[in-house]
Amino acid sequence: MQQATSAPSGAGVWFIGARGSVATTAMAGCAAVAAGLQPPTGMVTETEPFADAGLPALPSLVFGGHDTAGCPLPKRAEALTGAGVLPPGLAAAVRAELEAADTEIRAGGPLPGDRRDDEELIAAFAADMAAFRGRHGLARVVVVHVASTEPTPAADAARLPPSSLYAAAAIRAGCPYVNFTPSTGLRTPDLTEAAAARGLPHAGRDGKTGQTLLRSVLAPMFLQRALSVRAWSGTNLLGGGDGAALADPAAAAAKNSGKERVLADTLGHIPQGQVHIDDVPALGEWKTAWDHIAFDGFLGSRMVLQTIWQGCDSALAAPLVLDLARLVARAHEAGLTGPLPELGYYFKDPDGGPACLPAQHTRLLAFAERLKAAAVQGPPERAAR
Repeated sequence: MQQATSAPSGAGVWFIGARGSVATTAMAGCAAVAAGLQPPTGMVTETEPFADAGLPALPSLVFGGHDTAGCPLPKRAEALTGAGVLPPGLAAAVRAELEAADTEIRAGGPLPGDRRDDEELIAAFAADMAAFRGRHGLARVVVVHVASTEPTPAADAARLPPSSLYAAAAIRAGCPYVNFTPSTGLRTPDLTEAAAARGLPHAGRDGKTGQTLLRSVLAPMFLQRALSVRAWSGTNLLGGGDGAALADPAAAAAKNSGKERVLADTLGHIPQGQVHIDDVPALGEWKTAWDHIAFDGFLGSRMVLQTIWQGCDSALAAPLVLDLARLVARAHEAGLTGPLPELGYYFKDPDGGPACLPAQHTRLLAFAERLKAAAVQGPPERAAR
């Protein structure tokens, strides 16, 4: 999966947070599915509507990335096996692929004591991305941000947050960009303009994997049945790296803004209630999300719906990350530029478009048809959006 070619072809995936749970699960899972060891469960791009859309094949994807952690990918995969994320034996079966990807992971930052300014960091990160593309003779590299959630920066912050440094580096290196986290990333006026000037497609932000996925299905139900939602409260219990990162109130606030958006966009208001995030280290890679919905029925009768979602966030996120990398790579090949609202199906905080999941899915399928048509016609110089 990591073999170079003599002429530019194929696609690379450059993970920010490459040794984290989501990226490791995605890389191990890609290798396992490509080898026929596991089915592509959860990968929408492996369903029939996408069969002729010209997406890069899973065995052709080449992986690398940035991370501030030093734990090698094979060892990280072993830890995820112990946590129940990866099935027994899979880490050993795809060890060669993980070792190859690990050789392509570079030191991220800024780390404590790093005296480089923003420009120096951006230049270094962009050089890493461009060198990766050149080493493997890749036609394009999609940068996918899956690092821990960072607090929203202050309006008068003197420096860019790390997620925006990586986004700026992706633009400079000519790489399409996906932000699967609630962090700022590309969402600054200067960076959005820079991406447009370079003719790069991008998508984000904050992957929709569990609680908000359910909200995007339930909220339209209440609206369409003319049932008045009075309050919608939620609690998340999670461990692992996400739990530790979101124990910071500022990071949790950045995360919750996306969860609120789907209710505001669908219902036209934000009901009473809040979402609480609790760090429970004993849960490891697993999480529980609980929602309490108070609504009014006919003649003012008061009713309640409660839901419980228990799952492994990395296993939920990994197939979506692979979907997005393939779709954005194909969009870049087809000459599409700017934000891709057609991919709102995957995000809590999408780049426009409808908020409810069924409408988002319809738009995603229409996007697949557009990519199929482009595959038949051949890539244009630059498709109009």
